[in-house]
Amino acid sequence: MRRPLIAGNWKMHFTVPEGLEYALRLRREVERYASAVDVVILPPAVMLWEIANALRGCPIEIGAQNAAWEDQGPFTGEISPKMLAGWCHYVLIGHSERRQLFNETDEELNRKLQAALRHRLKVILAVGETLDEYEAGRTAEVITRQLDAAVYGVELESPIDLSIAYEPVWAIGTGRAATPDYANETMGLIRRLLEKSFKRLASEMRILYGGSVTPANARSLMEQSEIDGALVGGASLKAPDFTQIIQATVEVVQSQRV
Repeated sequence: MRRPLIAGNWKMHFTVPEGLEYALRLRREVERYASAVDVVILPPAVMLWEIANALRGCPIEIGAQNAAWEDQGPFTGEISPKMLAGWCHYVLIGHSERRQLFNETDEELNRKLQAALRHRLKVILAVGETLDEYEAGRTAEVITRQLDAAVYGVELESPIDLSIAYEPVWAIGTGRAATPDYANETMGLIRRLLEKSFKRLASEMRILYGGSVTPANARSLMEQSEIDGALVGGASLKAPDFTQIIQATVEVVQSQRV
């Protein structure tokens, strides 16, 4: 059984004091679930150091929301994987907002992915189709293109080094989550694509669902055979909601062990 991963993407929310207060509250509520699930939070870059220190010794891991493809150089405003490696465990690459708002290409994301792995960061790679692509029946085509391009030439030492987050863009922040069956079917496609690149490792790699995950739908999503966790956006900004999603995941894991 693959160990579940729940990642909370804070996006551009919270000031540093607000983020610290939230992280400490989350620590109190989440530590009891550490034996059954991996929990990652992805704060804005300006507070990574403070939150990493505040959570030192805690099972909650820290991740960055983005990273550059170079170690250093004339890249104003960028943060390199080499800089992040000192206090981050994870990095999120390819979120749809980065693709759409900042015009990140599949080729750029491949370079970012390779740079992050080179510095021993675990990567959560996001892929997913827009509403127009979904309605045109192009989901498989889009995900195949995105995933094949992003992992081209990538070699993994361990299956936990790379997780894939399937985020249907039409579901992000809309309250309109994909149905569990549809998500599971699409994530099965992702695992088959991973098998082409990573062979036997693919069966151990984690595939997460992202897109309007809430306490109300978390359990039905986590019960699906191909769903190994969640990339949570809006619900990760409220400690009770995020904790309930983690709790639902743990309950599913425990029920499957009976």
